[in-house]
Amino acid sequence: MYLKSQLSWNVIIPAENLDVEGLMLQKAIVIRLMDDFAAKKASKNLGYFMALTTLERIGEGKVREHTGDVLFPVEFSCVTFKIFRGEILEGVVDKILKHGVFLRCGPTDKVYLSHQKMADYKYVPGENPIFMNEKMSRIEKDTVVRFIVVGARYVEAEKEFQAVVSLEGDYLGPISQNSV
Repeated sequence: MYLKSQLSWNVIIPAENLDVEGLMLQKAIVIRLMDDFAAKKASKNLGYFMALTTLERIGEGKVREHTGDVLFPVEFSCVTFKIFRGEILEGVVDKILKHGVFLRCGPTDKVYLSHQKMADYKYVPGENPIFMNEKMSRIEKDTVVRFIVVGARYVEAEKEFQAVVSLEGDYLGPISQNSV
């Protein structure tokens, strides 16, 4: 789920942002690194980029010939979020359809639970549709559900992960109804 990663990236500082004072330059590098980190969103190997934790090292800058911009190699630690097959997680029901539900889990909002993977539950249509079992346990919008990940994939074009999950197993299913 959450991973701590060490990364090395190059940060480019435009010539007009360069200042002779070292602290202002370091601030410009950190701000640019944070902007680049936020814009990257996710990668297949690491998952979603959540937070920069520490800036380990700023290397020596190299001036780019044609632009005058300066490229600084930086090393930093960060926290990422990635869903793995076989992992047991919790998510919040976001949307209910006749054939299953979509859940949100961390930054991932494309987690699909098919009606076939929650065998005891039956679809109950209406203005606010739900899934309910014989013990009156309900899966409705904003319910927190514990599930197991059956499969996950990364969609490069959208820079996001999708997952298919199941309630087949011990201690899986709705664990609370949020009152919003």
